[in-house]
Amino acid sequence: MSVNDLTYDDAYRDWRASLTTLLADPTLLARWQERRYQFAHRVGTLLTEAHGDSTAVTGSVLYGVFAAGAGLCYVGQTQEAERRLRDLPVGESHHLANTVPPELWERVVVIRWPLLLPEAPADEQLLAEEMGRTVCGLALEHALQVATAPPLNSRRRRTSGDWQPRNLAQSRSRGAIHAQSVPSLTQLTFAAWAALSETEIPEHSAVVDTEIGRAVSPTALHQRPDS
Repeated sequence: MSVNDLTYDDAYRDWRASLTTLLADPTLLARWQERRYQFAHRVGTLLTEAHGDSTAVTGSVLYGVFAAGAGLCYVGQTQEAERRLRDLPVGESHHLANTVPPELWERVVVIRWPLLLPEAPADEQLLAEEMGRTVCGLALEHALQVATAPPLNSRRRRTSGDWQPRNLAQSRSRGAIHAQSVPSLTQLTFAAWAALSETEIPEHSAVVDTEIGRAVSPTALHQRPDS
């Protein structure tokens, strides 16, 4: 459903008015700071720490953030999931949370793609080993970005203050150059991604873990404060 310009501008003014109320004095500012970090910390904990019988999320992963209405907003990868995924909702070294607040994230999907390597053909496993996890992760990230075109990956900021479209399919980045090198691993990763993107998160929890990957629902924390 589209939003006309008048409704959009009204919503923007309402957002500013709400923040003005929340930051009305130094005490409220401190309360706002505490509440936002507490929420971001809980999201980061669900994304990384051991949950039930599942192990902690560490090392190389592919991840993506979904928001209600907008759908998949951003796809990324990291070799340090234990650090990067904790920082993702805080936004100290990542722009995503500055644009789409974690309070509005509907789902975060994380794929532990190295666990899929044993299912790939032997020659592809060897090639992936030669490429190294950094390059292989970048290749999978690029392939998924091209396939899904997340809006926050599809444009880059310009020093002139506006945005420039990115043609991901014509990129010459390291990930793009190697994206065709691991087709079976890419297919396996896409299948795991699709499954976790649709998997229902249990009512009693805000996270589901399949060992190959994890899906977390930050919005569920508003209804399940003890999740």
